[in-house]
Amino acid sequence: MKTIIKKLFRIVFYTFGGLLAFLVFYAFLTWILIVIPVNRNAKKEGPDEISIYILSNGVHTDIVVPVRNEMMDWTSIIKFEDTESKDTTFKYVAFGWGDKGFYLQTPEWSDLKFSVAFKAIFHLGSTAIHADFCRSMQPGENCKEIKLSKDQYLKLVRYLKASFSYNDSGQPIQIYIQKGQKGYGADDAFYEAKGAYDIFNTCNTWANSALKSCDQKACLWTPVVQGIFYQYK
Repeated sequence: MKTIIKKLFRIVFYTFGGLLAFLVFYAFLTWILIVIPVNRNAKKEGPDEISIYILSNGVHTDIVVPVRNEMMDWTSIIKFEDTESKDTTFKYVAFGWGDKGFYLQTPEWSDLKFSVAFKAIFHLGSTAIHADFCRSMQPGENCKEIKLSKDQYLKLVRYLKASFSYNDSGQPIQIYIQKGQKGYGADDAFYEAKGAYDIFNTCNTWANSALKSCDQKACLWTPVVQGIFYQYK
């Protein structure tokens, strides 16, 4: 009996010890890589012509772009009719990428379930894109304006479009939170996305890669929102 107890104790000890060691390593890796910049001294490919924004709620980063300009009309993909309000007066749309279960089942942190978090952390779920229409943008601590040339903006457009999953007709696949509910509010919607979410490829990793794709300042790697905004403080 004592031998069995000792074996169980060793299993528990090594399991929790290994988990703690991993968390320490993960935190250290995060801290190191978020301060290593990418594209800090990148040359502009043309004049500053288009404003985009990075927008944070303290945990998650969205990429915000104009709804329409001469290079891209996002309403050809993300339709106003996909939202509850169907309001066509918005000037910007914020894109976020993440675990579908987390997005749809956790509108508030108080709604978070262990099963949802477990699947998200360990690469077990599918992903979604959240599109949220905005009337205006106010740069501040949690919202940073970034100027792009036309060529750089087209690179970002390609990255964002490539993040969606499409049906046989070439249209994004809309997701409903539940029957009759399109989004968190009246002006947002969800769509199926490509890629898999885990602790090494988070919503902020996706946003950081979006900035890399259009030659903007970014972290070498970051799973957290603080890494991105560190580069733009």
